Order: sequence, then C-alpha cells, then structure tokens
Amino acid sequence: MRRKIFILHEIYGVNHFIKEQVQTYSDENTSVSCISLYSDGLSFSYEQEKQAYEFYMQTVGFDAPLELLSQKILEASQNYNEVVLIGYSVGATLAWRLAILPLHRVICVYGSRIRQYFDILPACPTLVVLPSYESSFDVQILKNALGRIPNVQTKQYQGLHGFMDASNSNYCQRSYLQAHNDIRSFLQARKFQEE
Repeated sequence: MRRKIFILHEIYGVNHFIKEQVQTYSDENTSVSCISLYSDGLSFSYEQEKQAYEFYMQTVGFDAPLELLSQKILEASQNYNEVVLIGYSVGATLAWRLAILPLHRVICVYGSRIRQYFDILPACPTLVVLPSYESSFDVQILKNALGRIPNVQTKQYQGLHGFMDASNSNYCQRSYLQAHNDIRSFLQARKFQEE
C-alpha cells in the first residue's frame, strides 16, 4: 500500500512545526509533502500573527488555492492507493473544502473557518480536531453542527488554537499527545467509525 499525505500550513507558512509534521507522518509506505501556499518559501514568526493573517487573507484566501490543490490531489490519486489531506488552521479550512474530492481521509486541525462552509459534505472520513476554546466563536456550536454531517468525526481537546505546536505559546503537551494518537488511529483505521 502506498499513501500520499499532503499537509497544508497555517497563516505562518512552512515553519518548524509544519516541517515536523512532515517527518511525523513519513514512513516506508507514506510519502508526505507540505504544499506552500506562499511563493518563495515565505514564513512568519508567531510574533507576526497580525501581519501573517493580513498577508494570507490578501494574497491567498480560501478560494484561490482550491484549483491548484485539487490538481495536486487528483494527480496523486493516479499514483497512490490512498491520498490524505491534513490541514492546520487556514489549511484545515482548505482541507475541509477539498474533502469532496476522491481522498482516503481528511484531517482538519483547528480550522475555525470551517463554520463558514457547512454546505460542504465530505466524501471521505473526515476528522475535525478542535480546541476547548476560541476567542472568535463558540467551539461547541461548531462541534454540534459538525456532528450532524455524515462522514465527520470531531475530537475536542483542552487548550487553545495552536495547542499542538510546541513553539506556540498555546501549546499543551497533554492535548498534543492525545490528539496525535487520535490522528494516528484515524489514519490507520480500515473502517470509519462515527462517534
């Protein structure tokens, strides 16, 4: 079995955390690639959050990358038994929007803007990883709405947006370990179980 995993980054670009995720999921049967949504390998520090957000929204957004990402996914599906998409934050929202494609699994890690795209009905098993709190909206409302969508499983962990990233001030090791184990189990499951 050959598997391809694409990782979609946060507003900060391809930083240390995203590169770690590539290593985390790579093995003898799995090729992992990070798709940079920024040209020239641009990345921002966590201290540049406002600048990174504005840059992302002005130069990338949630519509423009869909065609390129769809093309990469469809090409990979010709060469791999399974194609998986893992997105973090803005990357998670893009992953959610792409879950209508012929993918094996989609994992959306703290994709807060998913709440703007409830018209999407994932065609494959989709795991949405949520923090316990977000300052811009009620996480429980999002979780409840996602619970009514077929093929979608949600997991919620103690912590704030960014809890999986050891370099982020919101890092929570306990929640990271739980989420990482749940993501691994989700990737390895042969049959999708809705909770």
